[in-house]
Amino acid sequence: MTKPITRKLRCAIYTRKSNEAGLEQEFNSLHAQREACEDYIASQKSEGWVLVRDQYDDGGISGGTLDRPALRQLMQDVEDGLVDVIVVYKIDRLSRSLADFAKLVEVFDEHGVTFVSVTQQFNTTTSMGRLTLNILLSFAQFEREVTAERIRDKFQASKAKGMWMGGNVPLGYDAKDRRLIINDKEAADVRFVFERFTQVGSGTVLAQELKKAAITTKKGKPIDKKHIYRMLNNRHYLGEIVHKDKSYPGLHEPIIAKDLWDKVHSILSESPRKRAARTRADTPALLKGLLFGPDGAAFSPTHTRKGDKLYRYYVSQTVLKHGAGACPVGRVPAGEIEAAVIEQLRAVFRQPEIVAGTWKAARADADGVTEADARRALMQLDPLWDELFPAEQTRIVGLLIERVDISTDGLNVRLRIDGLSGLARKMLGGGVGEAA
Repeated sequence: MTKPITRKLRCAIYTRKSNEAGLEQEFNSLHAQREACEDYIASQKSEGWVLVRDQYDDGGISGGTLDRPALRQLMQDVEDGLVDVIVVYKIDRLSRSLADFAKLVEVFDEHGVTFVSVTQQFNTTTSMGRLTLNILLSFAQFEREVTAERIRDKFQASKAKGMWMGGNVPLGYDAKDRRLIINDKEAADVRFVFERFTQVGSGTVLAQELKKAAITTKKGKPIDKKHIYRMLNNRHYLGEIVHKDKSYPGLHEPIIAKDLWDKVHSILSESPRKRAARTRADTPALLKGLLFGPDGAAFSPTHTRKGDKLYRYYVSQTVLKHGAGACPVGRVPAGEIEAAVIEQLRAVFRQPEIVAGTWKAARADADGVTEADARRALMQLDPLWDELFPAEQTRIVGLLIERVDISTDGLNVRLRIDGLSGLARKMLGGGVGEAA
């Protein structure tokens, strides 16, 4: 009698461990899972089960995601028709998510692949096996969610006690034994940031000052405007520990006094435009040292007040020395003359020949700069100008303009030869900030 031919079923073993603890051992959890699965496959030898040579092991990866290297390779081999049976120690080794497992089973069915759990005695070829699978997987997912809730509750309870529970350590502190310890040198920098902000009211201006003073983050990087505002809103500096939208008294000492914090936040409550307007009168005049009259004498900025309103002017040195009438153009409104000069600058930014010349000059110092880069850098200034703080506007004007001559016939603006290329390089390198 002819012995029936048994079809060979290629069996792939998949193992997984959620964390890396113990993986360095000579015999670890992955080895134990594989050994149990190999013994089960050997027991099914009469059914034609044979073990494939490829190993699919994911160590230190959660079962809550399908983004696992070995699992991706296994699914690829399933789709390529290289596997007939997938063997695991327990079903939660493959996935802890019911939704994710449903996706996997759909792929298994599509390619005629059977799923078998060694310790739970079922496979997906029967309706009872599918029902049992869904029940077990639901409990696995429930256990995972309960564990996650328990960890979150413990995390919140620890923070409520004022403990530091990890993360990026704020500038001004070091972390030790679940507590923040004041770093005296960094704490002095933090106090300077808070105190100086109450004086300048501008993140852009303050960032420039910090760069000049070589004050950096913990990693040695420049402190930019965004980092400054994060610092100014960090309640750790008040001696508090924050969890989501709640704060608790911390075990660490504060760096910033409450009255300084309140003063900073009263400034932050104003819009950037209002802060710019509030500091404008204290900023050096836009054309100071650049404006000259028809007789060659320099013009000096001055102002008068009528009630609460400020009126700014530029006055000729000739008039200041010899009186009114000594110069045909003796006094001009600051707002009008500054607006006229800025309008000429904006017109310059739009001229193709200026853009081309700027590109050639900038390219000499920065390889890879294209003409489009130079055009984009210059064109950014047009919409950005009104958003800049006065100090930044003054810096740009000083970089671009060598001299402004005023006469009874109009204005003559003389640009610096290397001014535009220098400005383009600064903008391409992120050197020109926003208003706040």
